Amino acid sequence: MRDFRKLEIWKNGIELVKQVYQLSNKLPSEEKFGLRSQLTRASVSVPSNIAEGCSRNSEIEFKRFLEISMGSLFEVNTPLIIAQELSFIKKDELEAIFSLIQKEARMINSLISKIKNS
Repeated sequence: MRDFRKLEIWKNGIELVKQVYQLSNKLPSEEKFGLRSQLTRASVSVPSNIAEGCSRNSEIEFKRFLEISMGSLFEVNTPLIIAQELSFIKKDELEAIFSLIQKEARMINSLISKIKNS
């Protein structure tokens, strides 16, 4: 069993959650159960699935949870883009979070590849 708290991809995922929550506070209150909920749930799913995968006994299971985490990471993009398109959040406010998302995607993808090749 791995200690997920030592993994950079998990730490990066936690940073993503923090940034998502900060941005989601800029959304209108009527989006509490819409975009805000979708965005925060998807972002929390990223490090949560990494942590859950660490509890699994096989590399195949761990890889599967990394793939789920990657799906959640991609899911975070859509409500962010919608929020931008609806002028709830400015494009320049999203640059840092999109950069973090890309970094996280590369890290997860790299670990998935490493597991596949082992």
